[in-house]
Amino acid sequence: MTPEGTPRNAQTTAPVQGKASAVRGSAGGRVLMLVENNSYPEDIRVRCEARALVEAGYQVIVISPARRGQRWRETVDGVVAYRYPAPPPATRFMGYLLEYGYATAAMLVLSVLVHFREGFDVIHAANPPDTLVFVAAAYKLLGKRFVYDHHDLAPELYDARSTGRAHPPMHRALVALEKLSLHYADHVIATNESYKALEMRRGGVPAERITIVRNGPMTTGHQLAEPDARLRQTGRTIISYVGVMGFQDGVDYLLRAIHHLVHDLGRTDVLCVLIGGLGGAQPSLKRLATQLDLDDHVWFTGWVSDAELLRYLASADICVDPDPSNPFNDRSTMIKMMQYMAQAKPIVAFDLPEHRFTAQDAALYVRPNDELAFARALVQLMDDPGRRQTMGAFGRERIRSELAWHYSAQHLVGAYRRLFAAE
Repeated sequence: MTPEGTPRNAQTTAPVQGKASAVRGSAGGRVLMLVENNSYPEDIRVRCEARALVEAGYQVIVISPARRGQRWRETVDGVVAYRYPAPPPATRFMGYLLEYGYATAAMLVLSVLVHFREGFDVIHAANPPDTLVFVAAAYKLLGKRFVYDHHDLAPELYDARSTGRAHPPMHRALVALEKLSLHYADHVIATNESYKALEMRRGGVPAERITIVRNGPMTTGHQLAEPDARLRQTGRTIISYVGVMGFQDGVDYLLRAIHHLVHDLGRTDVLCVLIGGLGGAQPSLKRLATQLDLDDHVWFTGWVSDAELLRYLASADICVDPDPSNPFNDRSTMIKMMQYMAQAKPIVAFDLPEHRFTAQDAALYVRPNDELAFARALVQLMDDPGRRQTMGAFGRERIRSELAWHYSAQHLVGAYRRLFAAE
């Protein structure tokens, strides 16, 4: 996902060198980045940001949870990574309290170690959780600065994940933590204009203290990835989804749309490939696929390597973003859409404001949350290979000319240079 910034974000295409020279420069500042929702370097946004800052001359240390088999400390492409044992993924109210409380305490402890071993001048905290403001606030007393990287709208994300089990006091607490983070931040990184507008309205942050750093794929100008031979040999239309499979990501909407496609519209010549291994909803999604009689038409790949992900994505005829309309998704930019566009794939998606900004003519938009309409849109593209090719070419050009990561990296490095110049 992750929305721009979400991300839980998600498996990603392999990072490669883009136009790094555009942001090179001698800086010398020391940045400590905190990320809770994924291990480093698996979180693509944090990975791209950390590497952009290293390319610009900053010393970067990242604290994150550890994936199985990772060392507690190592250097990855010039970025020093410290990791703590990850807690079990949470799906309910008490689980989130335990996960976020434990992660905040673990990051505080490791930050003390980093403070004495490497030192740092800035804490760059990627939410969620917004409890990381307490780690930053402690160091602000020592003269450190705080950059709040607003990945997700935590109150809206909590509501979207709760699926009818939301606790209003929890929502209010999340709003209060978000406001506290915005208040204490020396600078705020927003992922799009929708987030910036909310930060100004709900958090009272002046526009000059906000920089928009959109997510975007790293590009090299190389040719597209080669398709996976086994998938193409099936002779079926390949419909692909890439990313996190949490309760807010709409994969259940996609499965019901595929049910309409196969059982109501009679298109049995399809295979829906669901790529990714993260997200608490995956077990229930597999059960739903069986209940909907889709076991012959759906493949959950689980976690795959970057190379496999690229091959599977290159094999797709159509890619999908089934995020339903809600206050969270309507404001969020989805990383997966730009992954699809970078591989020149046409997209079917619900008609959400940030979807339209990102994909423009690279996507066929469907009335929000209408699963039968989603299935009919898939049929339209299945039967029109010329349109698929035109849409895919438009999306790839939009990435190349406007949305690739190196454009956003310039904004990030510019914000840091202004931050250090203001000393």
